[in-house]
Amino acid sequence: MNVRDVAVSVLAVALVLAGVYAVAPGAVGSAVPGLGGGGDYDRTTVAVRDENGSSLATVEVRIADTRAKRYTGLSDTESLADGEGMLFVHPNGGRHAYVMRRMEFPLDIVFASANGTVTRIHHAELPPEGADSLRRYPGEGRYVLEVPYGYANRTGIDVGDRLVVGGDY
Repeated sequence: MNVRDVAVSVLAVALVLAGVYAVAPGAVGSAVPGLGGGGDYDRTTVAVRDENGSSLATVEVRIADTRAKRYTGLSDTESLADGEGMLFVHPNGGRHAYVMRRMEFPLDIVFASANGTVTRIHHAELPPEGADSLRRYPGEGRYVLEVPYGYANRTGIDVGDRLVVGGDY
């Protein structure tokens, strides 16, 4: 076997493994207890400020910044405490839709533009038993913050407020 054949074989194996991961990301395992998604999640803090710059909330988040992590999201998570969530980071701003795939608890789904401005908030309840769990929750933005159901109301987060990811609060 020459060098080119070896390189093609290695690439083929890598693509097969990547395909398995994309189809069943939770099957690979996770370094975050209770959270599926196959792999380590970076963490950061997201501060939410109102239009005057006053602090509304601080959320400790896991970052879903790859296609596989965004697909899995919080699907294999049993619960979230207040002040805990997941931040989905898309490569570009645009129109996105989220679903409650394999969710065990309801969520608030907060869409934000590239500059952090909140553009839309959904209060996503769990679907009734036997109902379609893939109801779409659409929004516009580059970021999506998922937090426990009702958290946006309890903390006063609203459209026009701003997410500040990492850095100074």
